[in-house]
Amino acid sequence: MKILTIIGARPQFIKAGAVSREIAKHKDIKEVIVHTGQHYDSNMSDIFFEQMHIPKPDYYLGIGGKTHGAMTGQMIEKIEEVVFEEKPDVIMVYGDTNSTLAGAIVGSKLHIPIAHVEAGLRSFNMKMPEEINRILTDRVSKWLFCPTDTAVENLKKEGFDSFDCKIIKSGDVMQDAAMFYKEYAKKPQNVKIEDKFILSTIHRAENTDDENRLKNIFEALETIAEEKQVILPLHPRTKKIIQNLGLKLKNITIIEPVGYLEMMWLLDNSDMVITDSGGLQKEAFFFKKPCITLRDETEWVELIENGFNVLAGADKNKILDIYKNFKFNDDFEIDLYGNGKASERIIKELL
Repeated sequence: MKILTIIGARPQFIKAGAVSREIAKHKDIKEVIVHTGQHYDSNMSDIFFEQMHIPKPDYYLGIGGKTHGAMTGQMIEKIEEVVFEEKPDVIMVYGDTNSTLAGAIVGSKLHIPIAHVEAGLRSFNMKMPEEINRILTDRVSKWLFCPTDTAVENLKKEGFDSFDCKIIKSGDVMQDAAMFYKEYAKKPQNVKIEDKFILSTIHRAENTDDENRLKNIFEALETIAEEKQVILPLHPRTKKIIQNLGLKLKNITIIEPVGYLEMMWLLDNSDMVITDSGGLQKEAFFFKKPCITLRDETEWVELIENGFNVLAGADKNKILDIYKNFKFNDDFEIDLYGNGKASERIIKELL
């Protein structure tokens, strides 16, 4: 069996790396990896692949920094050329990027079965480009590998169990990755870290592009940081917006963006996570940390339903009230995401 893996962003490499390590155990499977270049990342050097134990891409398409239409169209054209060259048995795509959609369109047009890892996720916000990509990719995929029961139910409600596809609850490959990388975690250098601290990230456009939301969030974090260290790896875009708004941050410990292994260390050693990131909500659970999410909705509803995570939106008073008063669930042994066996289930199903 030959699997053509399509990925285009650093998080997808982390996810695909978990499955690639499982593929490597099977001599009867050959994997060909295509990096579309959707998210250009200067840190993705040879050292990145060596440190992260991820196979280097066989193809680099160099398509990024364009509009959604131009990017997706050019990816379709180039991926199709690779498919004609490699003649894969399966095209595997991850998540909800333009690279995901492009790979799915090529596979469906050329009648090559598609395996979608992280199928069935829904935010029910059709203004999100990712939501469009998820729905369209799910519709043309043969194997729908769902990370959670909620994802399975989403597909069934949309009628997928009457389509020519297989809905499989595989678990979440991000938990596989987190468990693998935990032993390689590295403490960030040149940062004074106290024994007890909160890890925070702010990058989502719905917060950074809304002056009122951003001010509310940072006022809440500044208040919390008066009593406990708040470490905030700050995205350059968010940093620039803060400077333009003239926000004065004197209590929060702001640091440069860190790599995945450094983020794993911060997660593992923190007391709590406060974030607007999708992935970090789950990783907080993997590392047994309570999480306050600075969004109005989340794809990971099972974390909310089980009391590991709370949606605070961008309301200063609500953020502070949750921080001070909410009783988080501390039974992290519950199996919500497959307990690190997702990659194994995916390959077993394909075989």
